[in-house]
Amino acid sequence: MALRSLRLQHFRSYDDAFFEFEPGVTIIAGPNASGKTNLLEAVLVVARGNSYRAKDTELLSYQAPWARLDAQDSGGPRTVKLQTEPKFTKSYVIGTQTLSRLSLPKTLPVVVFEPNHLMLLHGSPDLRRSYLDDVLEQTEPGYGTLRRTYRRVLAQRNALLKRGIVIAGPQLFPWNIRLSELGGQIVRQRAALVEKLQAEANELYQSMSGIPATVSLQYDSQWHPDHYESLMLKKLEANLEIDAQRGFTTAGPHRDDLLVLLNEQPANVSASRGETRSLVLFLKVMELKLIEQIRQQSPLLLLDDVFSELDAGRRQSLTAYLNNYQTFLTTTDADILASDLLAESNVIKLKDNRL
Repeated sequence: MALRSLRLQHFRSYDDAFFEFEPGVTIIAGPNASGKTNLLEAVLVVARGNSYRAKDTELLSYQAPWARLDAQDSGGPRTVKLQTEPKFTKSYVIGTQTLSRLSLPKTLPVVVFEPNHLMLLHGSPDLRRSYLDDVLEQTEPGYGTLRRTYRRVLAQRNALLKRGIVIAGPQLFPWNIRLSELGGQIVRQRAALVEKLQAEANELYQSMSGIPATVSLQYDSQWHPDHYESLMLKKLEANLEIDAQRGFTTAGPHRDDLLVLLNEQPANVSASRGETRSLVLFLKVMELKLIEQIRQQSPLLLLDDVFSELDAGRRQSLTAYLNNYQTFLTTTDADILASDLLAESNVIKLKDNRL
């Protein structure tokens, strides 16, 4: 599903700008502070309804009372409206239908790859949990609501814990039950996703890296998914005093992790810098292929200045996938891109907004 055009009004650094896009690769080139990432972010907001790097209130231009994105894709017009007065609101217009939230069928599938993702293996477990959750939000109806509800219930329980066990203890049991129920649902969907990813992991990694290595993906959880609710509930009850002392919930899917093994060794310990980048690239391509398979649509691919972080071989591995998707690629240095990619791409050149 190709994005044909996009108008940005009072969005980030754009006062009023209009862009037309081709179905293949669009290279957005320019110096820092030229608005490259802001344009990429606008594409994401149009597609999914939110940004990967900012709150909704931060998307408006400085002191602007409203912002608006108007896009045209092969399915028709799409509009996102942000309003600050009399209170902050966000709404969507898809065709002739006005919505306050985008359900999964109303979104466009999209995969983002930006430099922070290169910390996926060596960064905190939250990065890897988010990787799984972001894929599930785009492939499993209702998972976004489940994710938000779990966070809300977790925040309520943590707020009670901060009041102390003597005061909050009797009020915690219904929150423990609800958190355990939601936790079990999250863990089962995450574990099932990891099984799907693992099914094609070795073949894809070897084809991308050119190395006969084995890759294993494992969902690392405290308890088996089939018995998660009851075991989590017991743990929450047993940990009441510890949790109250620390002021937060110490058990649940918000403490789980995704383990990536390379040749049966933990990749975050054993993988070289080059192997780490190959593994991260492999995970993003897996995400791309799985979303396409489940949604039966080709995702938009948004690459925010990642080519500068990859060596020539890995740039070539990534480039091999670009022409199969409508791709938006930002760069400060177009010279690092392959000449054949430049020749076949639509190039948007931006200037420094500070000049």
